[in-house]
Amino acid sequence: QKKHTAMNIIATLEQEEVARLNKNIPGFAAGDHVSVRTYVVEGDSRRRQAFDGVVIARRRRGLNASFIVRRTSSGESMERTFQLYSPLIESIQVIRNGDVRRAKLYYLRERSGKSAR
Repeated sequence: QKKHTAMNIIATLEQEEVARLNKNIPGFAAGDHVSVRTYVVEGDSRRRQAFDGVVIARRRRGLNASFIVRRTSSGESMERTFQLYSPLIESIQVIRNGDVRRAKLYYLRERSGKSAR
């Protein structure tokens, strides 16, 4: 019984922290094409950089939620994992909704060209 109340307290604290962060996060899922605008710190300067791609996975863990975005540019694919509530993320914009039947699209890693769309 004590373990359950401790877990409830932790879950409550996480929910309060998420509410306190007041992030405007749109609803998106695996298969959606998103544009993630992040802050990049280089020395003393701080600039904005966009990373556009397909969401291949989303991990829903409260305050520790994250998602993986994959993009291909000039024949080379790259993936980047973002923490959903990171202060380095300025905004997330859904460009196009995808129509997929899976929660994790790891099979796209082996594909290229039209079959990867």
